[in-house]
Amino acid sequence: MIEIQKLSKGFNNNLVLDGLNLHVSTGQTCVIIGRSGCGKSVLLKHIVGLLRPDSGRVLVDGKEVAVLGELELTALRAKISMVFQGGALFDSMNVTENVGFGLIEHTHINRKELLARVEESLFLVGLGGIGNLMPSELSGGMKKRVALARAICIRPEIILYDEPTTGVDPITADSINGLIRSLHDKLKVTSFAVTHDMKSAYRIADKIAMLYKGKIILEGTPSEIQRTTDPVVHQFINGLARGPITEGD
Repeated sequence: MIEIQKLSKGFNNNLVLDGLNLHVSTGQTCVIIGRSGCGKSVLLKHIVGLLRPDSGRVLVDGKEVAVLGELELTALRAKISMVFQGGALFDSMNVTENVGFGLIEHTHINRKELLARVEESLFLVGLGGIGNLMPSELSGGMKKRVALARAICIRPEIILYDEPTTGVDPITADSINGLIRSLHDKLKVTSFAVTHDMKSAYRIADKIAMLYKGKIILEGTPSEIQRTTDPVVHQFINGLARGPITEGD
């Protein structure tokens, strides 16, 4: 579903992605781990066509994103949902309007069908019946769930997650991780997440890939990553202050 081939991208002489290769199969949940600022979000932006590669290719569902025309790119994006770090809900809209936003903007669905789809999506994330609430009335965990409901409301083929557990307490984070896994299993979507939260990575991933110095240096199942002898990956996943990652800091 997602194929990244020799992807390179730099900003102001700073090479962020350096010949990166990665394959994500249809229906798979792939989690990219790495330090803050290593290029994880830059990678996400290439997948949805917000950034263009300096070199290399990004293919989504067999289509090279960077060469698509405006109409083709819009059609491709209609298959993809994004869950942002802070939820990114619209403060002036209630929950129903937030969750149904994608359908309102990009389809001709009638109001009855829209409301049914929104309520179904909210029910799937455990928040049925809160459509009239405003974002200011929601807890941090509820905002995350509403953001997930908005993502699944358009029935995407791919869901992208940018640090899905940032800004919530550990108990809420575990609940969010369980929900992400549950939605993946129910909806059979391809999921692609970036995080530095290893508890989250182990919980939701089918495959984990480590991004370091612009490249994927190791990928494997959660259990394979936990057993790794690679010194860079070992330092990161165990949160060690000393090791090859920090030798130059």
